[in-house]
Amino acid sequence: MQKFATSLNRLTTAKDQLFRRCRCYSQLAQRQSSAEESGESGVRVPILPAFDYSPPLYDGPTAEEILKKRKEFLSPSMFCFYKKPLNIVHGKMQYLFDENGRRFLDGFGGIATVNCGHCHPDVVQAIIKQTTTLQHSTILYLNHSIADFAAALAAKMPGDLKVVFFTNSGTEANELAMMIARLYTGCQDIISLRNAYHGNAAGTMGATAQSNWKFNVVQNGVHHAINPDPYRGVFGYDGEKYAKDVEDLIQFGTSGQVAGFIFEAIQGVGGIVELAPNYLPPVYNSIKKAGGLVIADEVQSGFARTGTNFWGFQNQGIVPDIVTMAKGIGNGIPLGAVVTTPEIANVLTRRNYFNTFGGNPVCTAAGHAVLKVIERENLQENAHVVGSYLKERLTALKDKHEIIGDVRGRGLILGVELVTDRKLKTPAKTEILEIMEKMKDLGVLVGKGGFQGNVFRITPPLCFTKEDADFLVDAMDYSMSKL
Repeated sequence: MQKFATSLNRLTTAKDQLFRRCRCYSQLAQRQSSAEESGESGVRVPILPAFDYSPPLYDGPTAEEILKKRKEFLSPSMFCFYKKPLNIVHGKMQYLFDENGRRFLDGFGGIATVNCGHCHPDVVQAIIKQTTTLQHSTILYLNHSIADFAAALAAKMPGDLKVVFFTNSGTEANELAMMIARLYTGCQDIISLRNAYHGNAAGTMGATAQSNWKFNVVQNGVHHAINPDPYRGVFGYDGEKYAKDVEDLIQFGTSGQVAGFIFEAIQGVGGIVELAPNYLPPVYNSIKKAGGLVIADEVQSGFARTGTNFWGFQNQGIVPDIVTMAKGIGNGIPLGAVVTTPEIANVLTRRNYFNTFGGNPVCTAAGHAVLKVIERENLQENAHVVGSYLKERLTALKDKHEIIGDVRGRGLILGVELVTDRKLKTPAKTEILEIMEKMKDLGVLVGKGGFQGNVFRITPPLCFTKEDADFLVDAMDYSMSKL
């Protein structure tokens, strides 16, 4: 009798879930119908593009159950988007699904991480194949996975950038890059940019320049230059005037010799701020005269995301001495890397440098698969074409809604800054939360960033289509019209 009752409960639960699933898939038609019935003339509710895929039924814990456990056992510093946090249980290409089977367009890509698309079959198969063969050994033994991926990655780099150090994250990659620069030059001073974000470990927190992300711990040896921000910066789009501040910092804030300069071609956490044109070439020259190395942080802008080039720094025509990367390198697998020249890399032979999980065969197999997918599916070209189209539509939206102060970025790393007063550029910190909630209710997920938290971060998977772009903009337009 007990077994029968248990089976009946399971069957009832499955039916309830199936009912919710069917109800969720028809919600868009219901929403459109209700809008028409309410007499909202001229207002059309955006409709999710068609997607021929149904996720498996979810029978795991509910959002409420997970939230309760998270509050008890996980870090209190963790936070969620939305008033009612989403329980995302499944992903497929540019879409995510919640516990009820509701589909969302992913305009955030796990913070510019999912480049190929959620659960891309080629990446998944590479992971499964390597996991069933060898999940982990150590770099003290030979394994072709790490060597093959390093060679493929080096082939995507310009100049003599061909020696690869694998890490587990972008923070770790930037820590290693800064240490290499200090060892190679014999200097300690690093120049970074205000509004930058390079990680939250000891050294990278020093290079990060937003108080939101900095704890009151010892952070020394880093100088922060004026940010070449075309929208909020004092010199607008004049990159050369901003570059003069780096030269002044070297002359008046250091011994005249520096270890290096670290930068993001497009600042992600800082609100998708693209460095002013013609900024990097004169800065590069100033750093070289001071004996330093130039470090490009490509954690968010790398791996074809900018569309016009594979790496963000290439958009300003320089070749750095060190390049760091993570996020899109593994499509969600924990993986990062530092790439530099043989001469510079040699400094780590002065002592033992070792990383237990850096170069893990499963992670590097995934990374290699990601490179192949980007090439085979022309995702860089797609990022350029769809990203340009999306930016044009967002820019046109600016003419309609006064709350949009700026639209920026390139490819599929775009930012929309919201302000309550365009002249004063007053951050719309409250309004952006309301718009995000409305967009989520329509089925669109986007990120939020900038020092004041008033910038939409749009960094979707690179398989995004023009239909997806239209839906995202229409949802934003509709949500803003409801303020």
